[in-house]
Amino acid sequence: VAYFVVFSYNETDEFRGDKMKHWTTIFPSETVRFLDDTHNKLKPYQSFAVDDALIETIDHSQPVIRLWRHHPYVILGIADTKLPYLTDGVTFLNDNGYDVVVRNSGGLAVVADDGVLSVSLILPEAKTTSINEGYEKMVAFVRELLKPWTDNIEAFEVVGSYCPGDYDLSIGSKKFAGISQRRVKSGLSVQIYLALTADNQSRATLIQQFYRRAKQGEETRFTYPEVDPDTMESLTTLVGEPLDTDQLVARIKTVLSEHFTISDTPLTEEEQQIFTRREQQMIDRNKKALGPLF
Repeated sequence: VAYFVVFSYNETDEFRGDKMKHWTTIFPSETVRFLDDTHNKLKPYQSFAVDDALIETIDHSQPVIRLWRHHPYVILGIADTKLPYLTDGVTFLNDNGYDVVVRNSGGLAVVADDGVLSVSLILPEAKTTSINEGYEKMVAFVRELLKPWTDNIEAFEVVGSYCPGDYDLSIGSKKFAGISQRRVKSGLSVQIYLALTADNQSRATLIQQFYRRAKQGEETRFTYPEVDPDTMESLTTLVGEPLDTDQLVARIKTVLSEHFTISDTPLTEEEQQIFTRREQQMIDRNKKALGPLF
């Protein structure tokens, strides 16, 4: 990560630079397209292909909120594929019940399972939205979503977490979420994972062990995180009450319906064609990166 930013919000959700006064101005439309894929049997590489199809067509579509989750996977970043003993690391993950896929957006290894909800904000503003502003839009949205449970969310790099970044979300310095971005043409997708159910420290331990086996103490050109499981925790533990994906999906829909007209239009024919092309690109990427391990 090339920069380090620590920031906080006041009760008006005011953004730095006065560009955005309230979370609802994230969406440049009175209609928001809501796609809930949390119960679909998509593989992670297909989820990224769906996002790409939506990004490519966003100029003639409504802004999109897409929700997704997957059975146990570890999703690697591109930099992770350069680890000197990647095969050993991936074999360890497979032996522990996790499939592996390489994504096409930024960041490093993260865990996906039934207790981790991923949210994509897909917007038509890539050319006018800075990298920081893209992250800040997601932070404002998540703070609004979680108001019934907490008002103590902070955004800064949690050193020792997996996939660390300037916009890690934490409560009491314990990370529960990480954000990445992908830009295609004039479209922007801001993607977040939210670790809802316990035990997030077990997820962190898994990634800690993955890096130990995939690096084996060798010097590398890229700096990989020294994961400390104590820096990470689930929202359920942090807020002191059960919080699962279905609850948060319902909360997202409620929040949106209070301010916007919700459309649940499925993929159009054009989007489906782009999805097919992007899915094949993801398959090719993963075959090249992982070989027979994919």
